[in-house]
Amino acid sequence: MTDPKFALVASDTPEASAALQRLEKLYGTTDTDAAEIIVALGGDGFMLETLHRFMEQGLPIYGMNCGTVGFLMNQYHEDDLPQRLAKAEQATLHPLRMAVERADGETCDAIAINEVSLLREGRQAAKIGIAIDGIQRMEELICDGILVATAAGSTAYNLSAHGPIIPIGGQLLALTPISAFRPRRWRGALLPAAAEVVFEVHEAAKRPVSATADFTEVRDVKRVRVREDQSLDLHLLFDPEHDLEERIIKEQFQP
Repeated sequence: MTDPKFALVASDTPEASAALQRLEKLYGTTDTDAAEIIVALGGDGFMLETLHRFMEQGLPIYGMNCGTVGFLMNQYHEDDLPQRLAKAEQATLHPLRMAVERADGETCDAIAINEVSLLREGRQAAKIGIAIDGIQRMEELICDGILVATAAGSTAYNLSAHGPIIPIGGQLLALTPISAFRPRRWRGALLPAAAEVVFEVHEAAKRPVSATADFTEVRDVKRVRVREDQSLDLHLLFDPEHDLEERIIKEQFQP
């Protein structure tokens, strides 16, 4: 079995840049157009950037942590990298597709690997209606915002907003309010991965709201539709002893 051809990419931090130079000296590198695997050096934010960058090519991404948390990354070791890549286990994820109608009638789409979040733009709380698969489930949520998170993104912003951590195989999305005022005790919901969520922004001119899909922000939104895009496959590679599902389970028992 021949070693896989891999390309090295790195964030612009000093630690990641130094790691890139050392690994290029040890193993060389393949151009990204000819690579079978992309090795990403950085933190979780850089992993998201790399997944977005190579989404159309469908290349598997193997991350090595040169950042802080590194939830989506493997441990950084320089030894036996080709062998690690050959033995790595694959996790396939589907991103969210956000379709937005702005208050001025303009429309746009964006892709989110972690979450789609709606946030108030001004000093007044947002008022947002929620429909799931065409059925209105909440007439009006008064809040700072609300988000829909994938399993991969459930340990990011979603967890900070007190949302649930979702195992990769759970086929679920987290619907999590951000600082809900009314109904005050609503803590969100778990939805089937195939669910379509539609948010209607009430009093959009008086209470403007933005919608963000990972790195793409749209201001002054009126209506936001979110669904999992099954046509897009994202492939992450993990060392057998550090697979993504194990990381998600472990995270739930952190102090």
